[in-house]
Amino acid sequence: MNPLNHTLIFLRSENARMSFKEMARLVKKSPQILKYNVSVLEKEGILHDPFYIFDYSYFGLLLFRVYFKGVYIKEQDKMRVIAELRQNPYVLAVYELVGEFDLGVEFAAPNPSKFNKEFKKIISSNPLLKEYKIVLNIVTHIYPRQYLVDSAELLTLYNQKIVGGDREKEEFTPDEMAVLGVLLHQPTIRYTRLAKEAGLNVKTIKSILQNLTKRNIIRGCKYLIDKNKLDVTKNRLFLKLHNLDVEYESKLLDYLHDNPEVIQLNKTVGDWDMEIDLESLDKSRIRYIISKLREEFSDLIAGFNLIEIYDYYKRTYLPEYLFEEEK
Repeated sequence: MNPLNHTLIFLRSENARMSFKEMARLVKKSPQILKYNVSVLEKEGILHDPFYIFDYSYFGLLLFRVYFKGVYIKEQDKMRVIAELRQNPYVLAVYELVGEFDLGVEFAAPNPSKFNKEFKKIISSNPLLKEYKIVLNIVTHIYPRQYLVDSAELLTLYNQKIVGGDREKEEFTPDEMAVLGVLLHQPTIRYTRLAKEAGLNVKTIKSILQNLTKRNIIRGCKYLIDKNKLDVTKNRLFLKLHNLDVEYESKLLDYLHDNPEVIQLNKTVGDWDMEIDLESLDKSRIRYIISKLREEFSDLIAGFNLIEIYDYYKRTYLPEYLFEEEK
């Protein structure tokens, strides 16, 4: 794949709402050429399923991540299980794994009791979901895909986004919830259409979006990429840590922040303390990064595991049930 397409994948995947005029200014190509190239990437499924990043913690929600194993033997079983999970109003994300676990599923709930109640419903109705591990997600750091480009100018466009953590729950007006509900299902919708579906005028829509962004409720709008079609290696590294103090943790976070192959970091409570998502166009880079990480932080890393992330089937940051309640 040519460097221009890698650049377009970077720009489009990091900002699904970027205009072709702005994109043209950055890459010095005509908007018409870029529109065509991006349409090809979308048609081929290399860029797919856009989604908004909302900070769920401002809604008083906790994020639980469940790793299932022994989920399926036949392909039809897999797709049935995935379809059922995607439709669940508490599920934020579903992705297929290769290794110790078969599926990763993320749930949002207001408290552990509610999560447990809904989770028990799922596993009791599906005998294939009988072996699992649960972790509580504390906070997530989302980094841009720096490995796709080498332009210093482009790399300054996006910074890390942090969602989750210790936030005060906020109250949202009916108009704000209406806008958020439309964006959840149609992330790249035009403002005029958004206004119509939310029952508001365009000026009000823009004001609401600016306000939600200023309050860090909205953290961006991205595309998923098909790592198999792009020939990208994607892994999740699980770390068990010890001898952890604030200074040492800060050093580790800085190290990961500066690594272009690190695209996400989750701090968790459970069998491990940290999950690090790595992507690279060069498979050997993943091995090198892990080796250097273990060498640099040998006093901190007590154990690790590595699993391939094969494909995403759903990615959102707010659960459907919030909007069912509004209706």
